Amino acid sequence: MSNQEHDHGQGIEHTHTISHTHSHTHKNTKAVVNRLARIEGHVRSIKEMAANERDCSDILLQIAAVRKALDSTAKVLLKDHLETCVVEAVYHGNESEVLRDLNKALDHFIR
Repeated sequence: MSNQEHDHGQGIEHTHTISHTHSHTHKNTKAVVNRLARIEGHVRSIKEMAANERDCSDILLQIAAVRKALDSTAKVLLKDHLETCVVEAVYHGNESEVLRDLNKALDHFIR
């Protein structure tokens, strides 16, 4: 299950929950979770840097590193999704639904 936050203007934000209607194993789940844990720790250290009024350019450099790590993690997750969810959906004749969901996710991810 995943949550997607968005803003409808006037400062009104809310989240839609999207869940898979199938179950299967992704081969990179552990790697994705581990990467996200490292990113989480990195963000905490950036927060401490800001609280301690460290040099702005150092903080921006660390933010750029986190962005790169998130993009890299998303790439692994997307490949996993294509190799499992999409292939399985096509096999079961649900390609239009999975492609619609994939397009929605990509629209939110790539702005």
